[in-house]
Amino acid sequence: MAKRNYVSNSTESTRMFKNDFLESLTKVHYSVPLIFWIPVILYFIRKAYVAGEMSASAVFGYFMFGLAFWTLAEYVLHRWVFHFHPKSEWGQRIHFIFHGVHHDYPKDRLRLVMPLSASIPMATIIYFLFYLFFSEYTLAGFFAGFLFGYLIYDECHYAMHHANFKSGLFKKIKDHHMLHHYSDPEKGFGVSSAIWDKVFGSGFANKNKK
Repeated sequence: MAKRNYVSNSTESTRMFKNDFLESLTKVHYSVPLIFWIPVILYFIRKAYVAGEMSASAVFGYFMFGLAFWTLAEYVLHRWVFHFHPKSEWGQRIHFIFHGVHHDYPKDRLRLVMPLSASIPMATIIYFLFYLFFSEYTLAGFFAGFLFGYLIYDECHYAMHHANFKSGLFKKIKDHHMLHHYSDPEKGFGVSSAIWDKVFGSGFANKNKK
């Protein structure tokens, strides 16, 4: 069992920067990613279909490939990037800004989806990494699906902390994520899906899911 750290059970927040502008960049309403990224997704779909003259089935296929690939990227980022624990003081500070604050204040409504100040640079870097493996128009279809997967993750993450599910798939996903927060933060890294936790053996035993 991982060592338990401070966890606030209230909706309180904590200040991360003395500068008001920098502080504002760390908070975002859950609707902002939808407003910003949906037009971007539509742009990439149009680019693949119209400019790239790809068939609808080809665009759909690459879109679904990107969506599926996101689930793995979500797991990898959460487990090996967001939960990497640096030794240096400045490294610990960066870790707290990116993810540690969420574990300390898991009910902070304005820090449950990724702010554009972080998601835009990250998406740009990832896009150009993918560009090494895809042509321009196939990448457009793939990246549209990848971004759609990210949106599902972001909005799902907000719902896991602030929506009540009585039964069904979302209840199981929420239970899985709550165990990550309140039982063992070194397990249960999938947020929108637990499939890769099963593949990599980082899930929770069924007896704990009560």
